[in-house]
Amino acid sequence: MIQTVDLCKRFGRQQVVQNLNLAIAKGEIYGFLGPNGAGKTTTVRMLLGLTVPDSGTIRINGEVVSRNDSFYRNQIGVVPEKHPSGMWKWMSAYEYLQLFCRLYSVEQAEMKIEEILTRLQLWPHRHKYIRQFSRGMLQKLSFARATIHNPQILLLDEPISGLDPYGISQIRDLIAQEHAKGKTIIISSHLLSEIEKFCTRVGIMYGGQLVQQGPTKEVIASLIVNRVYHIDVETADEALLESLRAQSFVSEVKVEGRLIVVTVDKNDDYRKQLSKICFDHNLPPLLIQEQAHSLEEAFLSLTQGEQK
Repeated sequence: MIQTVDLCKRFGRQQVVQNLNLAIAKGEIYGFLGPNGAGKTTTVRMLLGLTVPDSGTIRINGEVVSRNDSFYRNQIGVVPEKHPSGMWKWMSAYEYLQLFCRLYSVEQAEMKIEEILTRLQLWPHRHKYIRQFSRGMLQKLSFARATIHNPQILLLDEPISGLDPYGISQIRDLIAQEHAKGKTIIISSHLLSEIEKFCTRVGIMYGGQLVQQGPTKEVIASLIVNRVYHIDVETADEALLESLRAQSFVSEVKVEGRLIVVTVDKNDDYRKQLSKICFDHNLPPLLIQEQAHSLEEAFLSLTQGEQK
């Protein structure tokens, strides 16, 4: 569905993107990741036609596209990291979606606006000015605008940013629904849990180059050095701590307040074994929770060889 061939972009003396070759299949959910300055944003802007490559080509469905190709641009819906306010703040949510329906020549626009705003629980707020929207409401409105013209490709930058748990659930459901329709989806996120939840493949940029790409589970497994569990017990007595340290799969045990923090190898889920050890010491755990890994840790592991 999306292919870049030797895509390059330089700003002054800095080579921001160098010989980038992406191949994203139709109907795939692709995680496009990279630390600040990696060249990811510039790549996305080139895909959107907002930045002109110095060299290389972009193909959509096998066809080479150019910056002024309006048909190609109509095939993409974007949820940016910064959401619609600014120049649109004097508009209501309904007027905002009406404008984009006209720009994209959306048929049955009134019905589609009502449908998407209802699904996102924004219909009661349709006449409210955008400047009055919370960050979470702006995020949902941005998703409505990105999908209102039924694009074949969705570019989602931090799609659950600023949402409460219910809003996160709504957006996750919408992503799943769009994927079920056969849409090709590219997700940028700093949350490994979100990437694991949605993406079938992952590509990681660093220094303007694609440094790693492959099935999500394989890539994340190669980046994650270990697992860390937080165990909440009534009393972290020394006998329990010594029993935990004696396990072959445990590399470190420390105490943080009421929590016992246990570092284990990454090859298995050891919560069942950890729970049994606690029960053996008559200290049933109130909670055993795996610590979420950040992409910052993963990038350090990948690019600097450091283990966090």
